[in-house]
Amino acid sequence: MGGMSDPSDVTVSDNPDKRRYEASVDSGVVAGFAEYRLRDGVIVFTHTEVDMAFEGQGIGSTLVREALDDARERGLEVRPLCPFFKSYIERHREYAELVTS
Repeated sequence: MGGMSDPSDVTVSDNPDKRRYEASVDSGVVAGFAEYRLRDGVIVFTHTEVDMAFEGQGIGSTLVREALDDARERGLEVRPLCPFFKSYIERHREYAELVTS
């Protein structure tokens, strides 16, 4: 496979102190993160970044999916200011119900 890490090796966790979801690879390195603001039951995703060394491995999509799943479990409405979240939700309509204007 030439050193490609399988997206299943990615662990996504909420880091409330930094107000972001972090995607870590098996070595514990944070490969990407999604920043958010949380207010009155609405989670606003403002910025997503994946380290260039890890681009093209599906980490961004895994990060967005897990963050949205977590928001759903917590009963939060989602405001995707970040273009990456916006386009992911447009491609995966099962998340559209979470979006608030």
